[in-house]
Amino acid sequence: MERNRVHPADLVHDWNQVDAPPESARPILLDDETLRDGLQGPSVTDPPIETKKGILRAMDALGIDTADVGLPGAGPKAVADATALCRQIVEERLAIRPNCAARTMERDIEPIARISASVGIPVEACLFIGSSAIRQYAEDWSIDLLLQRTKESITFAVKEGLPVMYVTEDTSRAHPDTLRRLYRTAIDCGARRVCVTDTVGHATPHGTGQVIRFVAGIVDESGAGVGIDWHGHRDRGLGLANVLAAIAAGAGRVHGCGLGIGERAGNAPMDLILVNLKLLGFIDRDLTGLDEYCRLISEGCRVPIPSNYPVVGRDAFETGTGVHAAAVIKALRKNDLWLADRVYSGVPASDFGFTQKIRIGPMSGRSNVVFWLERRGMEPRDDVVDRIYDAAKRSDRLLEDDELLALAGRPRTSTPRRRG
Repeated sequence: MERNRVHPADLVHDWNQVDAPPESARPILLDDETLRDGLQGPSVTDPPIETKKGILRAMDALGIDTADVGLPGAGPKAVADATALCRQIVEERLAIRPNCAARTMERDIEPIARISASVGIPVEACLFIGSSAIRQYAEDWSIDLLLQRTKESITFAVKEGLPVMYVTEDTSRAHPDTLRRLYRTAIDCGARRVCVTDTVGHATPHGTGQVIRFVAGIVDESGAGVGIDWHGHRDRGLGLANVLAAIAAGAGRVHGCGLGIGERAGNAPMDLILVNLKLLGFIDRDLTGLDEYCRLISEGCRVPIPSNYPVVGRDAFETGTGVHAAAVIKALRKNDLWLADRVYSGVPASDFGFTQKIRIGPMSGRSNVVFWLERRGMEPRDDVVDRIYDAAKRSDRLLEDDELLALAGRPRTSTPRRRG
């Protein structure tokens, strides 16, 4: 049967949609923390400002709504970089909006106000304070001290004309009564957004949903039009799953870092948040720039991309296994890219600027060899096919293109292996 006469639902039964909540009509906003929280990773290099500007452009091209451009309270370099990035947004007329992190202290907030005034655009102040009992115990903080700092810092920021997001650190381990008092104080003092954080990667998807719904109840009780953010880490490997759970529970903006960089095991990966929101139908935008975004972060921050990393890893859309490759080859021979992208992949390569790639190795069949030769304009003569096939069966890995060209009697090239 011809695929264009078949409805996709007849070919893919999507269990993800069985009893799934209806697609939200509300927009899902994205806040990119790569250039602030991401740079706190122990193995991450803080890139030069021109590299940061390139990363910010890549964020903008992907339709990311806001970006944390630094913590100016950290010192003169942080102030200079945050100022340069905010000025870039103005001069290049980028759609992305800036925010800056700050402790709940006037000396952290004051440089944000100066940056905002100097570049002429609002800069959201993300004011954070610890909220869990374990943090209070370690720091010798009282709840009265937390409330005082919350009130004073937000009042000061609002007076300076800054939009405020109030961030409770370690929300996922904080007591409900503490959260209620802190958030109500913040809202009463003028915070426009509240951020629920999983600072140490403690939460499960169930716990994420529970705390988001609890905070949503506080917001509803206040009667204020306050947005709810989710910021999570992946110490238990649940960063991405928790982002999706937070959205399902009512979070309006979620945070992430490119390639999941960040403190300890890192943050929820912004690139995979984008991929999943697109596949779920929550966003509809061109994500073919995802590879460029990840490459800039990888090179600038000196964080290698694992070969098996989803979507942008070099192995993501490659196969050398005979059964798998045969199915993809048959789809490609039908000239059906839609089918080739899905018959052995849960992520359509072409949606993200990639293509399926057939490779040759010890698990390959002869069809792999024939297809590889034909794609390069070479006649699949029996002797050439046999020579490549026999070499592949003796190998302990997939053969590189240079090796295959030599076996086919063609001169070697210096072209490196590329993804897609």
